[in-house]
Amino acid sequence: MKHFKFSIFLSCALFVAMSPLRAETPAKNSIESINVMQQGNEVAVKIDFHDSLSSPPASFSVANPPKIAFDFPSVSNSTGKTAQLINEGDLRSLNIVQVADKTRMVLNLVRNLNYRTRVDGKTLYVTLSPVERLSDIAAERSVRFAEESLVGERHSVRDIIFRRGKDGEGRIVVDLSDAGTGIDIRKQGDSLVVDFMKTSLPQHLYRKLDVTDFATPVLGVESKVIGENVRLIIAPKGAWEHNAYQTDNQFIVEVKKVVEDPNKLVQGTKTGYQGPRVSINYQNGDVRALLRLMAEELGLNAVISETVTGSTTLVLKDVPADQVIDIIFKQKDLDMRKNGNILIIAPRDEIATREKLEFESKQQISELEPLQTEQFVLNYQRAIDIQKLLAGEGAVGAAGEGVAASQRILSKRGSAVADAQSNILFVSDIPAKLGEIRGFIKSIDIGARQVLIEARVVEASDDFNKSIGAKINLINSKPVNVGNSSVGFVGGSVSPGTVTSTTKDGVTTTTSTAATLNQSSMGGVNLPSFKSTGGTLAFSLFNSSLTRILNMEIAALQADGLGKLISSPRVVTANNKEATIEDGTEVPYVTTSNSGGVVTQTVSFKPAKLSLKVTPQITPDGTVKMALEVKKEEADWTRAVLGNPPIKSSVVRTDVVVENGGTVVVGGVYITNNQSSVEKVPLLGDVPFFGWMFKYKNDFGNRRELLIFITPRIISENLRLD
Repeated sequence: MKHFKFSIFLSCALFVAMSPLRAETPAKNSIESINVMQQGNEVAVKIDFHDSLSSPPASFSVANPPKIAFDFPSVSNSTGKTAQLINEGDLRSLNIVQVADKTRMVLNLVRNLNYRTRVDGKTLYVTLSPVERLSDIAAERSVRFAEESLVGERHSVRDIIFRRGKDGEGRIVVDLSDAGTGIDIRKQGDSLVVDFMKTSLPQHLYRKLDVTDFATPVLGVESKVIGENVRLIIAPKGAWEHNAYQTDNQFIVEVKKVVEDPNKLVQGTKTGYQGPRVSINYQNGDVRALLRLMAEELGLNAVISETVTGSTTLVLKDVPADQVIDIIFKQKDLDMRKNGNILIIAPRDEIATREKLEFESKQQISELEPLQTEQFVLNYQRAIDIQKLLAGEGAVGAAGEGVAASQRILSKRGSAVADAQSNILFVSDIPAKLGEIRGFIKSIDIGARQVLIEARVVEASDDFNKSIGAKINLINSKPVNVGNSSVGFVGGSVSPGTVTSTTKDGVTTTTSTAATLNQSSMGGVNLPSFKSTGGTLAFSLFNSSLTRILNMEIAALQADGLGKLISSPRVVTANNKEATIEDGTEVPYVTTSNSGGVVTQTVSFKPAKLSLKVTPQITPDGTVKMALEVKKEEADWTRAVLGNPPIKSSVVRTDVVVENGGTVVVGGVYITNNQSSVEKVPLLGDVPFFGWMFKYKNDFGNRRELLIFITPRIISENLRLD
């Protein structure tokens, strides 16, 4: 990703102009002649004086228009000319200006040149040489993002979008067909002009956008075609600055409002020194005159106190002008105050003393100034609450919570009276304080924005139970020997059923009894023993005399259970106001105590409720910050102890930021419980396949998941809830 930022710097240089006019004194030296000659790519200027020079003169250079100036104190002009046409190399002409006993010589150049001076007796040699660095590019007013030789033949603009940034800046986003489009951006009058080289514009983008409703420094954006290029004209208002950069196929221009900072010489949002670049070669010069010219270079109106005196020596190259002033302030213990576009410069102690006297004077005026009374009709706040705030006594909010006392807003002599019936506040104070109170009431007497908070508590459960096994039962009514030994086992006996018929009075009655099984304590074998709640399959084998019976029972069970419980509490509250909603019951708990043979039973209650407690705060970017507490409590009667059930509780406490209308999961619990049990006959139950006749297996699984969702919605004034 490509990212470019461009700033335009003027490589300027300044020097001190003449000091304020004094009584003229005879000059001690004079300029006799000036000769210019070109030597290769350099130009040599020879200046002859009447007397020898003790040191090279003070000098400064200006980049736009390019020129170099030399100041000669106590020197007059004896050449008889104030202007000469040279046209040697890059030197076009020179001017000589004399004020009192000081003379300034200005060399007018075709382009920026480096220069060096050398004093040889009564002659001063000035050598002008080309600048090897790219000074011409720095002096240009426009910034080019891509060279035309590096881009394709034709390009196109796909879309032009205007947006408002988070800090109130206007953002113009231009979607280009490719990243190699040549872009030229410059400030032209009060507008910002962007040219896209060799670029076409679709017909639907020929338009002029009115973007005043966005409340940015930009009033309008116009796009049109100029020859083979597309021109974008951005019309800002007031004091502004811009920043342009390119990211892939998108070219973005940001126009920001410049908020004036009285502590900065050069206004703007960029950090550090931002003044035009200057180069200074100054030997033992007047501080007041230097400060005056620095203020002129920065476009400020300067008022310099007469107490600013002294001289200074500066040799600086390519330094911001506001940094030069800062250096002088620190060197001479000076300070400044800005009043609009007027800069007041004086010694630091003098400014501090003056401000102290102003504050004392204002305090005396406030103690003697007559009071005025003004009434304020409140729309949203209670007059009694505002009265307490103005008096520094604190206030009581709408919900009854206390607000800590703050500093008194009324003056010492001021007072406030509230009428609860009409909700009017009467304030008596000095005019200056009334203005502050008026702005204070205007800021806080506004309707609170409403927020709807919806919580969804979702509890899902999944149960699984699988049982399988077989049971063999042997009943024997006669002893059975094992082999030829005397070891055996006996079972029970089976009594066969009977049928009896009797006749009385010609009526025959038949009575039948079912066969019964009589088992002794060691009369049978039951392998293994299990209790099945599922389906069973049983069959029996027996002899004709019912003395031996073999029973087999096969049981299998598979049970699946799915459950979902959704609870959705909702509450509406004002911005920065806590709200609570609860739904549920209170469970009674009985406790018994014995004191001296007297039994006393006490009943207490514990809550088992679903509750939502939230304090929302609407942020400037439209999101909602919330302090949340969500509780889900219920009594578990299946595990009651002495009739008192435990409370199963799920609680979430958190702070979260959610976009308007968005949903976020603020908490969740996931529980898994898997159990497996096997009942079997040793050895026989381990036989493959055949062993299932001698064992019983039960698998049990349970999964439980609890999720809590939160959705905030900012309620607009025209929103209707159906």
